[in-house]
Amino acid sequence: MKVLLIEDDKQIANTLKRLLKEKNIILDWASDGEKGLQTALINKYDLILLDYNLPLLNGRQIIEKLRQEKIMIPIIMLTVRAKVEDKVDILNSGADDYLTKPFSFCELLARIKAVARRPIVLKEKRLNIKNLELFPDKFLVKRNGKNIRLRAKEFALLEYLMTKKGYFVSRQEIMENVWDENADPFSNTIEVHIMKLRKKIENKNQHFIFTMPNRGYKVDEKA
Repeated sequence: MKVLLIEDDKQIANTLKRLLKEKNIILDWASDGEKGLQTALINKYDLILLDYNLPLLNGRQIIEKLRQEKIMIPIIMLTVRAKVEDKVDILNSGADDYLTKPFSFCELLARIKAVARRPIVLKEKRLNIKNLELFPDKFLVKRNGKNIRLRAKEFALLEYLMTKKGYFVSRQEIMENVWDENADPFSNTIEVHIMKLRKKIENKNQHFIFTMPNRGYKVDEKA
């Protein structure tokens, strides 16, 4: 089993990583809400352990964004909130279970196993920005419901930018995540692919990809 822990307390993270490793559970750790959300968007996990009070994005915001993207990974919320209304709010937000801090490892492990046994309602994975839709599992891109034909590298580049929606991504980051280690970092291949993507997915009245010198590229709903 592979689990993502989104928790800003390093001591809790290190302890859980050690204890879960003994149970043959792999644990990845993100220390703030934004890192946790991006990690969950671009990787596959069997379960997320999610702290409520986090820097940058709180646990509730992360759940809402994941569910909006049709990512139905089981989530256990870790919280110091013990009031009934807080627990109800957590479950209504889309969490599958919750655990009140401080908690015992035995109880956490039992809840992990219980949540993992529940059937997951599978929904089609879809990334979208305005009226542009990308379906990773189908290698399909649509705008206004009409198919757009992209080459493999164009598709991979657009998918990566869409998983980082609203954030600038540097050339180096694109090169490391979309191209392989043999790619020439000094070539203009990224610029060429961005130009081709723009021609295929944009028109004079609608733009998806934005450029900022020295920062990189981003897709954003705010033109």
